[in-house]
Amino acid sequence: MLLVALLALGLLAGAAAHLPGPVFLTAAAAISGWLLLFAARERLGRTRRH
Repeated sequence: MLLVALLALGLLAGAAAHLPGPVFLTAAAAISGWLLLFAARERLGRTRRH
């Protein structure tokens, strides 16, 4: 499992290295926003259950 994760990370990092800066930053901001929303939703769900 660790080997698969490292391989995926290498593939994504290699692909990101070939993107122009603004495209990379836009994609990174979109992914970060999605992760923040997901984390907030999960935390809110746990708070309501307990």
